[in-house]
Amino acid sequence: MGSFDFITFFFLIAAVVIFLQLRSVLGRRTGSERPPFDPYSPRDVAQGPEAKDNGKVVQLPRRESTAEDESRYAAIESVAKAGTPLNAQLRAVTDADPNFNPAEFLNGAKMAYEMIVMAFADGDRKTLKGLLSREVYEGFEAAIAEREAKGEVVKSTFVGIDKADIVHAEIKDAEENITVRIISQLISATYDKQGKLVDGDADSVAEVNDLWTFARDIRSRDPNWKLIATESEN
Repeated sequence: MGSFDFITFFFLIAAVVIFLQLRSVLGRRTGSERPPFDPYSPRDVAQGPEAKDNGKVVQLPRRESTAEDESRYAAIESVAKAGTPLNAQLRAVTDADPNFNPAEFLNGAKMAYEMIVMAFADGDRKTLKGLLSREVYEGFEAAIAEREAKGEVVKSTFVGIDKADIVHAEIKDAEENITVRIISQLISATYDKQGKLVDGDADSVAEVNDLWTFARDIRSRDPNWKLIATESEN
């Protein structure tokens, strides 16, 4: 019994000595330890144990994106003064469609305007179908059909566009809508089937003021816009 107690006491002493030695090594702090990771801490769950490094990685693309945005916004300010409602509208469009450039859009809108005006005068349904929304095409086609039924003929000369300005822009149901005020010069005369002038003037240039709205689906790869609404300001 005494031998057993001595052996037990010997191992107890040895265990205490080993524990004190381990504690002197493992319990020492060097100042470089990371705080313990708490999986239930909101900060740690969102960022993880390497949150500081990840934060640096996330910030880089954010700065690059801002620079790209500012470059696009500079293009907007060439057609809409900074701080105006139109400038804010165009910024929203540009945010949704980074490829949108207002100056390039206006050039395309002016080309489309001339094509549509002349195609309507000539009764060119094929050209109109590719440039108009279904609803607008139906209105144009009905006017052409009525003109043809009466035997009337339109003779037009497109003189040019004096001015074209974006007046409104918005994103609606994943579709970018841009309204343009266009002031153009046009010679147009309509004759009946006997050749008598029934509308317009073949010898004078008329100023035409229109508000046309063009639209494009942002999700589509097709870069072309279509005319979705027309309004005359004459």
